[in-house]
Amino acid sequence: MSQILIKNADTILTMDDDRRELTGADIRLKDGVITAIGTLEPQDEDVLVSAKGCVVTPGLVNTHHHLYQSLTRAVPGGQDALLFGWLQTLYPIWAKFGPEEMRVSAMVGLAELALSGCSMSSDHLYLYPNGSRLDDTVEAAQEIGLRFFPTRGAMSIGESDGGLPPDHLVEQESAILEDCIRVVDKFHDASESSMVRVGIAPCSPFSVSRDLMRDAAVLARDKRVFLHTHLAENEEDIAYSLEKFGCRPGQYAEDLGWTGDDVWHAHCVKLDGKEIDLFARSGTGVAHCPCSNCRLGSGIAPVRGMRDAGVKVGLGVDGSASNDAGNLMSEVRQTMLLQRVSLGADAMSAREALEIGTRGGADVLGRPECGRLAVGKRADVAIWDVSGIESAGSWDPAALVLAGPQKVRSLFVEGRQIVRDWQLVTQDIQQLIAHQNRLARRLIG
Repeated sequence: MSQILIKNADTILTMDDDRRELTGADIRLKDGVITAIGTLEPQDEDVLVSAKGCVVTPGLVNTHHHLYQSLTRAVPGGQDALLFGWLQTLYPIWAKFGPEEMRVSAMVGLAELALSGCSMSSDHLYLYPNGSRLDDTVEAAQEIGLRFFPTRGAMSIGESDGGLPPDHLVEQESAILEDCIRVVDKFHDASESSMVRVGIAPCSPFSVSRDLMRDAAVLARDKRVFLHTHLAENEEDIAYSLEKFGCRPGQYAEDLGWTGDDVWHAHCVKLDGKEIDLFARSGTGVAHCPCSNCRLGSGIAPVRGMRDAGVKVGLGVDGSASNDAGNLMSEVRQTMLLQRVSLGADAMSAREALEIGTRGGADVLGRPECGRLAVGKRADVAIWDVSGIESAGSWDPAALVLAGPQKVRSLFVEGRQIVRDWQLVTQDIQQLIAHQNRLARRLIG
């Protein structure tokens, strides 16, 4: 692997423990690790990358996604629906997917994330029609080159048993657990340099049984992997929990072993004060998905309250069927804006929002070796050109969340260049787009 020297950055936002901001500085990457930061002399083995006119940050971290949904953006009938109605519109379409749809849609979603500066993404895949497997998305991530945290999702309670998904999209719970063991054994890598870690992720309290939630937690602890699900996403979600379980979602999660520093929940828009305290005490993480929450009318998550209480919070794009875009820098900006519109202009700074999108997400995923730029950390680095029209006239280019850009000039993951001069280098993006559009037309037809 080449030794890379990123030279003459206007500003480096390290997001290290001291939140240092360096001007006119350099970073050296070797063997997937950051080996030096500061004023560095070039070495013979260095491959030089100029960062003049640029702000350098850690790669962004996406803590919640449904990559397969990039094939179902802006679907009529689901564009103006709340969560449950939106799902019921899309389930019949997703039932037509197979391995090709899963792999290509994941590649498109990951490519879109990479171009927005994302170096590590989770994925929550909870339906497996027509022979689809989690393996399809892992292969996609390997082709794109992003660090990946796929989670083996599942649905087991169909409509005939009082659940939301159609019966033909649910699985037997014994088969779910067996496949969880298979994918963890096949793909999970717990090392610091890991490019793939696997989690266990029953879809939601309204699509699986109590037994599966409890058994998944026991299995995850036995395998020493993380747990993930949706929780407290909107008022419908809360009402379902109260009616079916006789308690709020936080209590339901705690009762079944779904709190702890190896657990993160998506959305959590409707957590109350007691639930926030529970998550803070237990070390439970949250994937905040601001654009999706707006699109589905779910509400504004209490991110300020969570952060102040000590809850680990990262950002998530969520699926492109409930967001329609996969730009993680947009989520950083939207996080800041929503907290301000809810609580006032001083509720969240641009730098804090960017911190949530970098080291915050890495901490939620249990990857403290990522999400910050410091010697010994992984070489996941985003370079943002602030010499363009978006930043023209900006007095503080380091506050790029305010003025842009939202597309990364260069991206390194584990020291390998994934984006160069605003273009993905690991795949022919035009061929990938054409393939995706052919699949979409076939689904429509």
